[in-house]
Amino acid sequence: MASVKTASKTTIRPLDDRIVVTRTEAQQTSTGGIILPENAKEKPQQGKVLAVGQGKLLDNGTRAKPDVAAGDLILFGKYSGTELTVDGQEIIILRESDILAKLG
Repeated sequence: MASVKTASKTTIRPLDDRIVVTRTEAQQTSTGGIILPENAKEKPQQGKVLAVGQGKLLDNGTRAKPDVAAGDLILFGKYSGTELTVDGQEIIILRESDILAKLG
């Protein structure tokens, strides 16, 4: 179980199978080399895990260990999770099941 401290010391601790993620930077150029203006960029669907909850509570009362850890790079669905701005830092809180893959 980990928590995240934001710039003004607000602590965010995800519960159960929830994960706190920050998006990685959006691509600045297209595959053809064209520089993209700010409004044409898509939000990246990959990010860095900042904190992970304890894991999903199973029917038998035990917890399933999460497959990701703080520091992992992940891919997640385009409309997954809840986007928040906490102390000027943009974060996403999503469930472990919203993660599509780990990178690297």
